[in-house]
Amino acid sequence: MIDLKFLRENPDAVKQNIRHKFQDHKVPLVDEVIELDAKARKTQQEADELRAKRNQLSKEIGKLMGQGKRDEAENVKAQVNEGAKRLAELEEEEKELQEKVTKIMMTIPNIIDPSVPIGKDDSCNVEIEKFGEPAVPDFEIPYHTDIMERFSGIDLDAAGKVAGNGFYYLMGDIARLHSAVISYARDFMIGRGFTYVVPPFMIRSSVVTGVMSFDEMDAMMYKIEGEDLYLIGTSEHSMIGKFIDTIQEEEKLPYTFTSYSPCFRKEKGAHGIEERGVYRIHQFEKQEMIVVCKPEESRMWYDRLWKNTVDLFRSLDIPVRTLECCSGDLADLKVKSCDVEAWSPRQKKYFEVGSCSNLGDAQARRLKIRVKDKNGKKYFAHTLNNTVAAPPRMLIAFLENNLNEDGSVNIPEVLQPYMGNAKKLIPGG
Repeated sequence: MIDLKFLRENPDAVKQNIRHKFQDHKVPLVDEVIELDAKARKTQQEADELRAKRNQLSKEIGKLMGQGKRDEAENVKAQVNEGAKRLAELEEEEKELQEKVTKIMMTIPNIIDPSVPIGKDDSCNVEIEKFGEPAVPDFEIPYHTDIMERFSGIDLDAAGKVAGNGFYYLMGDIARLHSAVISYARDFMIGRGFTYVVPPFMIRSSVVTGVMSFDEMDAMMYKIEGEDLYLIGTSEHSMIGKFIDTIQEEEKLPYTFTSYSPCFRKEKGAHGIEERGVYRIHQFEKQEMIVVCKPEESRMWYDRLWKNTVDLFRSLDIPVRTLECCSGDLADLKVKSCDVEAWSPRQKKYFEVGSCSNLGDAQARRLKIRVKDKNGKKYFAHTLNNTVAAPPRMLIAFLENNLNEDGSVNIPEVLQPYMGNAKKLIPGG
C-alpha cells in the first residue's frame, strides 16, 4: 500500500504507475480515493471542532454551576447534547469514509522501481546474467518423474487417490535427497549470518491482507473452515507477520531470517496443475530468506538475497540465470523482483526455481511495522524475501543436471554429509 499523502500530492505519477502495470481499470480509483479522502478530512475537521467546543462548553457548565446559575448551565448542557448527536453522526461518517479509502488504497499497486522494465506479462521479463555453463549431455534425459521412479522414489497414483492432483509421495533415496537439500539450504543460510526460524504454518486474515494483495490471496490461500486462519503459501507470510503492529529500534536492524515451512497453494488459474509431475503442486516445502531493514539499505539487501540463491545452486553444480521481472509481472505490493531460473538439460531451457522481491514499505505500512531512530522519529521499515530452495521443484533441476548415462545421480560434495557421505545415488542400490 502506497502512502496516501504521496498519492494526494502526486496523482499523475500514481496513474502512470498503474498504466505501467497494465491495470488501466484502476486509474479512476486515484481520483475516487482523493475525493473520498477530502470528504474524510473535512468530516474529521468538523468533528474536531465539535470536540473542542464540547470541551469549552463543559468547562463553562462547571463554572456556571459553581456560580449557582443552574438555568444557564442547563441551557449550555442542551447545546452539548445537541453537539453530541452531530458528533456521533460525524464519527460514523468519518469511519465509513476511512474504510472506503483504505479498501481502495489496498488495491492500488505499489510504485515500481525506475529500473523495472515495462512489459505486460512474463514474456517481457529480461535476462540479467547467467551463472555456469548450461550443458546438454549426449544421452537422453528422462522426464523427472521417470528418473524418480527408477529409484522407487515417487508415487503419484496413490497420492492422487488420497488427496487428488497436485500431491505426491516421495520415498527412499528421493525423499532423503529432498530433506538433504532443505537441510543444506538451512545451513548454507546460517553460514551467511541468517537466523534460522520455524514459524507458524497458519496465519490470521489480518496478516494475510498485510503481506499480499487481494488477487494473490484469492489465487493462493487455503482458508481453514470456521476459523480465522489460513494455511501459509510461503513462510514469508508468517515471518513478516511476526512484526505486526510493532516499533523496532533502528540500531537492531536489519533482521535477517531464514525460515523453513511447508507451503500450501491453490494455484488457482495456474496452467499445468494437471500435468504428471512435481513442478506445479499444491503442497511443497521451502527454505526462505526474509529481511526487515532500513529503507536506504533495501536495494543492497535485494542484491545480496538473489546472489545467495545463485551461489547455493552453483554449489550443487546447477547452472542458473537471473531474470528481471517486468512491470506487468510484478505483484501489486512489489517494488522490484527477479526470478532465479535453473537450467533444464532435458527441456534445453531454464525454468523458475525461486523469486527475490523487494516490497519497499508496502507490507510494513499495511502491518504497521515501524522503526524508531535515535531521535525518536518513526518511519516504516522495508521488507524483502527470496527463495533459498524449494524442493521438490528444485529436485527436477538437481536430478537432470547430475544424472549420468547409467541412471545414477552424482551427489555434489557439499551435499554428501547430508546423504550419509554417499557420492552417488544408484537405482536399485
